[in-house]
Amino acid sequence: MNPELHLGQIDVDGAVREGAEEAYQDTRLSFLKKAGVGVAGVAGSGAVLGALAAPAAMAAGRPPAKTFGHGDIAILRFALTLEYLEMAFYDQADHNNVGAGDSTGKTTTFLKVVRKDEDAHVRALKTALGSKALKKPKFNFGAAVTDLATFQQTAYTLEKTGVGAYSGQAGNIKSKPILLTALSIVTIEARHTGAIASITGLPIAPSPFDKPLSADKVLDGVKKTKFIVG
Repeated sequence: MNPELHLGQIDVDGAVREGAEEAYQDTRLSFLKKAGVGVAGVAGSGAVLGALAAPAAMAAGRPPAKTFGHGDIAILRFALTLEYLEMAFYDQADHNNVGAGDSTGKTTTFLKVVRKDEDAHVRALKTALGSKALKKPKFNFGAAVTDLATFQQTAYTLEKTGVGAYSGQAGNIKSKPILLTALSIVTIEARHTGAIASITGLPIAPSPFDKPLSADKVLDGVKKTKFIVG
C-alpha cells in the first residue's frame, strides 16, 4: 500500500464504501488496460468512437503540473483545489443570500443542495490525501456571489469545468478507490450543471459527449477568473 495515501473508507454521500484498503492492493493494474475501449468511447463524439476519440482523450488527459506532486497525489490535489474553489463560491453566495433575487426560489434551493455537496467533496478528498492535502486558498468572487445573473452563469461554468476536469484525469488514476471516488463526484457535478441550466435556460447538454479537459487548460481558466487571491 502506498503510505502517502490515507484512503480508509472514503464516503462521498455513501458512494464509496468499505473495502478501500483491500481494493488498493489492485492499484498497480492499469485501468486503461481493463477498460480502454470504454474510456475511448465515452470521450468520443463520432460513429467510430474508439478510433476517432482515443488521441483526443489522451491529449486532454495530461496529468497536473509537477507542482501538485506525482501520480494520484497530484490528481487529488488538483481536484481538491477545484473543490475548494467551488465550496468557497457557494458558501459566500449562500452567505450573501444571492438566490433571493429569484422569485421562484429555485436558485436558493439549488444553492443549498450544491453547497452541501461541495463540502462533502472537499472532506472526501482531504481524507484521501491526509497530511498531503493542500491548504485552502483565499478567494474573492466579486459580483459572482452578490449578483443573481452573474452567480448563475458562474455556477454553470464552474460545474461544467468540474466535469471536464474529472473526465480529463480519469485515465491517469491508478488507485481503484480513488477512481471510484472521482467517478462518484463527476456524476454529481454533471447533475449540478443540469440543475442550474434548467433554472437559467442555459444548455443542459451542449453536446452528446462531454469533452475532457487537461489540467493545464482548467487551471489556466481558473487563473483568468482571478478568483484565487492568495
